[in-house]
Amino acid sequence: MTLVKVNNPAAKTFDGLMNDLFNDLPASFGKTFREDVFSFPPVNIVESTNAYQLEVAVPGLEKADFNIKLDGNLLTVSADKKSAPVTETEKVIRKEFSHKAFTRSFTLDEKIEASAIEAKYENGILKLTLPKKEVAKVTTKEITIQ
Repeated sequence: MTLVKVNNPAAKTFDGLMNDLFNDLPASFGKTFREDVFSFPPVNIVESTNAYQLEVAVPGLEKADFNIKLDGNLLTVSADKKSAPVTETEKVIRKEFSHKAFTRSFTLDEKIEASAIEAKYENGILKLTLPKKEVAKVTTKEITIQ
């Protein structure tokens, strides 16, 4: 006799359905929701010993499309790409590329040297380097007991 197990969603337990709903759904839904609805490009933040590195994935843009401002301790990165006008000799059959304007803001703390922030755009990635301030070295002093 051969036993065949069928994956029947109606036969799942309540716990199994809740796990699927709260564990699997946000992982697949979150990225597209963030990028499509809120127009936020994904950002990686990496810390090294000397600086923080922000990497913003924004392919298809040019350096002139970006606007980076530092207002107090609020770093704002925004971009707006103007669509190229279609000439009368061109007929668009299908258009799937879209460039939406976006704005992302990051609050910087007192560890960042604001005057030395650098930005570089290459291969669709905007890289912001936020150098750390030099902190006063803690010196240890040995105290003798009298």
